[in-house]
Amino acid sequence: MSAGDDSPCSDGGTAILRVGELEPGTSRKFVLTCKDQQLECFVVNYRGTLRAYVNKCRHVPMTMDWVENQFFDESGAYLLCPTHGALYEPEGGECVAGPACGKALFAVPLVERGEDVVALCPDAFE
Repeated sequence: MSAGDDSPCSDGGTAILRVGELEPGTSRKFVLTCKDQQLECFVVNYRGTLRAYVNKCRHVPMTMDWVENQFFDESGAYLLCPTHGALYEPEGGECVAGPACGKALFAVPLVERGEDVVALCPDAFE
């Protein structure tokens, strides 16, 4: 298995990239299979820390990338939903401006296994 190809791990989860592969300020989409459902998700490197979320705005279930694999606003300080302009904090996924204010993106747990970063199914994603 090579990370970054959305390969299921034999012990659960999906390898989405290699440790250190995603540079700060960048992001990448991946697909995660949970409960026989495929979820489009994304991972961001915000100031050296990886965070992952289900790729759906909490206001209207639209994808969050305004250009393929681009989730940050121009400042790099927030995740931007291009549909209605909602801004989410990258650290916890909380909406701080826009129609989804007060709600948070569905977080996708990440763990390191050897040299791989592995995404696990979130508790809730509907």
